[in-house]
Amino acid sequence: MKQIIFNQKVVPASAKWAFTARRVNRRDAVGYGGDLYNARAGDLVLVEVESIGQHKKLQLAEGRYSVSYKGDLLVVVCGDRYAPDQFEGFAEIDYDGCDMLAGGGIAGRMEAAHDKMATPTRLRPLGLLTDKHGKVINIASYAVPGASIPSQVTVIGVFGASMNAGKTTAAVSLAHGLSRAGYAVEGVKATGTGAFGDFNAFLDAGVPVTDFTDAGMASTYKVPLERIEDGFDALVGGAAARGAEIVVVEIADGVFQAETAEIMKDSRIKDRFDTVLFAAPDALGAVGGVSIMQKHGLAPFAVSGMVTRSPLAVREAEAVTGTRLLSRDDLIDPEKLLPALAHLLRSPSHHAVQAA
Repeated sequence: MKQIIFNQKVVPASAKWAFTARRVNRRDAVGYGGDLYNARAGDLVLVEVESIGQHKKLQLAEGRYSVSYKGDLLVVVCGDRYAPDQFEGFAEIDYDGCDMLAGGGIAGRMEAAHDKMATPTRLRPLGLLTDKHGKVINIASYAVPGASIPSQVTVIGVFGASMNAGKTTAAVSLAHGLSRAGYAVEGVKATGTGAFGDFNAFLDAGVPVTDFTDAGMASTYKVPLERIEDGFDALVGGAAARGAEIVVVEIADGVFQAETAEIMKDSRIKDRFDTVLFAAPDALGAVGGVSIMQKHGLAPFAVSGMVTRSPLAVREAEAVTGTRLLSRDDLIDPEKLLPALAHLLRSPSHHAVQAA
């Protein structure tokens, strides 16, 4: 890559670019500097790895992991993070250093951590990336354009009781099963922290996917609801414009997380869901989750997640909730999925069930 000098500082060609910065045109980054104290969520930061902690690998823009070494130069994104099982952190960059909050390349100040977590990987900020006009580069400038969602598209939300409840597996399996049934399906991750794990899971299932980083947000923690709603419209509307008949939308974290709770309470996102799938870790999580979802007018067509690994837990949950439980294998099998879902779809019902 040709390097252009800006204020005698160039962005080194050896720098590793994080997944969260993947939409940025690297040729636009011609220098670095600026006031680090004024960094805001979404700004690109050139950092040097100072010490290796929890995150020993960086998720690259190219979609693979790169082992990190002390002294590595990285292009990461300033951002907030909310992860009860990992870190809570804020979009703050200090000249003395900052923390790697997420493997997708989110940098900020760690505020709290689950006790299983190691000390964060420590980063030394070198400057904010700037364009040829000296303006700090923010990923919001590279967001997909706004779009409206046509009425004929079915939108299915996927919520969960908590992190690690099996939500992504449920969302991906649902999308894969609908695709096997002959529908044109895309996946969307509307909220969360920028990382390629969930993104790649949809691709591995043969389902095209976009997420909130495509809508210009490094994470959605502390982002105003209206902006999240606009991102949802852009991502789902974009999928529809590419021909999707059904869009499966994953909502990150658990039902008590601030943005998730806002979405469930009153939002354009909630209003546009035709139905929802709920992921729970156990029978109690299924019962509590279904109750909360129903309270907000979001009755799940089924429950999935880790709870479905136990036949006894399935029986317990179905008996109390009156809601069908579908395992991963059930969701990817059109003959088991469609009887529970077909009547809720806006898309044409003439699709034949396809063989695997």
